[in-house]
Amino acid sequence: MDIFDITIVGGGPTGLFASFYSGMREMKTKILEALPELGGQLTVLYPEKYIYDVAGYPKVLAKDLVAGLAEQADKFQPALHVNERALKLIRQEDGFMTIETDKGSHQTKAVLITAGVGAFSPNKLGVPNEDRYHGKGLTYFVKDKSAFRGKKVLIVGGGDSAVDWALGLKDLASKVTLIHRRDAFRAHERSVTELLSSDIDVKLFYELKEIRGEDQVQKAVAFDNRTNEEVSLNVDAILINVGFRADMGPISGWGLDLDGRRIKVNQRMETSIPGIYAAGDIASPAGLEKLNLIAIGFAQAAIAVNYAKKFLDPSSSVYPGHSSDKKF
Repeated sequence: MDIFDITIVGGGPTGLFASFYSGMREMKTKILEALPELGGQLTVLYPEKYIYDVAGYPKVLAKDLVAGLAEQADKFQPALHVNERALKLIRQEDGFMTIETDKGSHQTKAVLITAGVGAFSPNKLGVPNEDRYHGKGLTYFVKDKSAFRGKKVLIVGGGDSAVDWALGLKDLASKVTLIHRRDAFRAHERSVTELLSSDIDVKLFYELKEIRGEDQVQKAVAFDNRTNEEVSLNVDAILINVGFRADMGPISGWGLDLDGRRIKVNQRMETSIPGIYAAGDIASPAGLEKLNLIAIGFAQAAIAVNYAKKFLDPSSSVYPGHSSDKKF
C-alpha cells in the first residue's frame, strides 16, 4: 500500500486549494471526498450562484470556481478518491496513520481535514404537502437556474442563499416573491440593500402555511405571523432556503478536541493530535469568532500545509517562498 505524505479529507474549495499547495511543497497528496463530485457545498447547494467575495474575481459562478480550483489542484496530480467516505482513523506505532473508508484503507503520514460542515441535508418547513411537491415545483437547492425561466417563483428564507437567489432569478423569472418570517436578515448587508431596492416582492413577517396544486405547485398560502392574515399566491416554483442540518459524522469519533461540530485548532491549524490538521468551515481556531468564508479557508489551507511540511520534514522551512519563484 502506498504511503502518502498528506491525505486531505474533503474535496471542497479549501481541500482543493490545500491539494494544490501541498503539491507546491512537493508532498505526495491524496484527496478523499464523500460526495460523487468535487466542490462540496458549492457543487451541491448552489453551483449556479455567483460568489462575490473571492479575491481576484468581481464575481464568479460557484461551479466555475470549483472547476478552476480542480484544474489548479490537478497540476500536481493528487490521488483522487470521490464517493468514498472516511470512517475511522488509526494511529500506528510507526507514527503513520491509516484512514479506513467505506471502500478501503489509506496510509498517510499527515492528515488535513477540510470536510466543511460535514454531511448536510436541507431544513424543511414541515408545512402540509411539502414532501408531496418536492421535485414537482418545490426544491431546496438550485442545480440549474434556467429551470426557473419565465416562472413565478416564491422564495422562503432570509439568509444569504434566499437573498442571493432572489437577486439571481429576478431577471430570469417572470416574478420573484420572497417571504421572511421577520424583518431582520442574516444575509450580507449589501445584498439586503439591493433586495429591498429591487422590484422583488418582499413580504416581511410572512410564513408559508400551505402548498396547493394538481400534479405541480400552483399556489402557495402564506400568513402574516403578526395578524394571521392570509394571502394566496399564484406560483410555479417554490425555493425553500432556511438552512440545513450538518453532521460531522465519523470524524467526531476520531479522538480530536471538538468545539461543537467543529475541530479545535491552534494558529498553525494543528488539532489536538500531532500530524492532524483542520482548515475551513470545520476548523475552530482558538480565540476567534466563526468566519465561514472561502477566503478564510484558502488561507487556513496554506497555513496547515506549510506546517504539515515542517512536521514531516523538520529540516524544511515553514515559509516556502513566493509561487512566482517556482518554475512549472
